[in-house]
Amino acid sequence: MSDKKISVIGAGVADVLVGAVDEKIFSRSSTPIDFIKFSFGGDALNEAIVLSRLGKKVQWISKIGDDDAGKKILDYAAENNLSVESVKVESSLATGVSIALVDARGERRFLTNKNSSLRKLSAEDILPHLDDLGEIVCLASMFVSPLLDIAATEKIFRLIKSQGKILAFDTTRPKNGETLDDLSAILSCADYFFPNEAELATLTGSDDVQKNISALLDFGLKCAVVKRGGDGCLIATKKNRLEIPACHVEKVVDTTGAGDCFAAGFLFALSENWSLAECGKFACAVAACSVEEVGAVAGVTFEKILRRYEGSNSLDKTFRH
Repeated sequence: MSDKKISVIGAGVADVLVGAVDEKIFSRSSTPIDFIKFSFGGDALNEAIVLSRLGKKVQWISKIGDDDAGKKILDYAAENNLSVESVKVESSLATGVSIALVDARGERRFLTNKNSSLRKLSAEDILPHLDDLGEIVCLASMFVSPLLDIAATEKIFRLIKSQGKILAFDTTRPKNGETLDDLSAILSCADYFFPNEAELATLTGSDDVQKNISALLDFGLKCAVVKRGGDGCLIATKKNRLEIPACHVEKVVDTTGAGDCFAAGFLFALSENWSLAECGKFACAVAACSVEEVGAVAGVTFEKILRRYEGSNSLDKTFRH
């Protein structure tokens, strides 16, 4: 296994997972449900935990509060052999706690505290760690923290690329009407971008995924990796485009963190110098393991991933512009 270090930047939170719920939950005074589970999440923490479980040396750069939830997150990281040396603990800050309402299809809706650590990561929390970054660096999610706006992210990205690092980033849907044009400078710095189809469509205003991929590449992005849930993923560079089918899933229980697990799988394979097709297949295998149990990474182990990956009959295929 390669000894390449991977740095993951972004949030870690405590999660309360509730399900299965329906659209009538707010019309009833009480609803019996199948599960209420305390777990952990946040895009970067999910990615870092998966990579650590896969045997990688991982640097997690984040910020939490000095409270019970923060202490539980630090304990959880230690249980998964994840170093917290680059996690800032701030006494006046509440650690992010999210409530995830999961429906019968495994889809979820989140309730989050806008004043918690989830929304408070800033450039000042990241810059002190730039001299200790791994060979691969991933910003786990654009648009999560208002303090880490596009200008601040561009500054950080340029500093990271000046060190010759491989740079990737993921995203949520934009919160303030940001468009692909607004991300042009960031895209020109990045090597890999992991949006899902809906997030990408929100940025472009178009539902044409192939056209949207072309727009990403036109802005200078080296490789677009578009997550498609049950349809797998699309991977595109200027020279080649691949369509990777999803791995078979017996039953989708909870999709919380599936995209984070996908990104972690891709980063793992990338660090092992696998082909883009193999990176996509492995990423799909990790995501498939994630959705079969309640909690982002509860079902994710190296053994399960390898069984899914090696047993898959998935074949990549070229698709046209």
